[in-house]
Amino acid sequence: MTAGARDHIVAEIARLEGEGRREVAGRIKIAREWGDLKENAEYHAAKEDAAMLELKIDRLRGQLRLAEIVEPASGAEGAGMGSKVTYTDETSGREMTHTLVAEVEARPSDGLISIASPVGKTLAGATPGERRTLQTPRGERSLEIVAVEHS
Repeated sequence: MTAGARDHIVAEIARLEGEGRREVAGRIKIAREWGDLKENAEYHAAKEDAAMLELKIDRLRGQLRLAEIVEPASGAEGAGMGSKVTYTDETSGREMTHTLVAEVEARPSDGLISIASPVGKTLAGATPGERRTLQTPRGERSLEIVAVEHS
């Protein structure tokens, strides 16, 4: 992951440990005041949300422990982490642009795809003018690399 992705995860953990825990604790406190805990659906829902919050925090901490910080690609090398790749899908004729990022940063709807995804793996190392083959469940697709921009 990039240093930016790491910083994003650190900030998210801080938010969840602070604001997130305070909100869930407040919900549990209010639900307790409503009486019998055995039949108090709000209390049980808040306790379940607290457990889910702790799982999310643990998952994010695990990602940080396993993370390898990489520098964005630069210079004359092919597409890599942080590269913006424009390519034409020769089967459909559509031109698309994606930025290769770590899995934790991926947001395909915003054009950010994981370098570990099938498309990301196909585009990694690509240079303009090169043709790459993408394996899909519906068969092979040929991609022509139009441009590679390094951030």
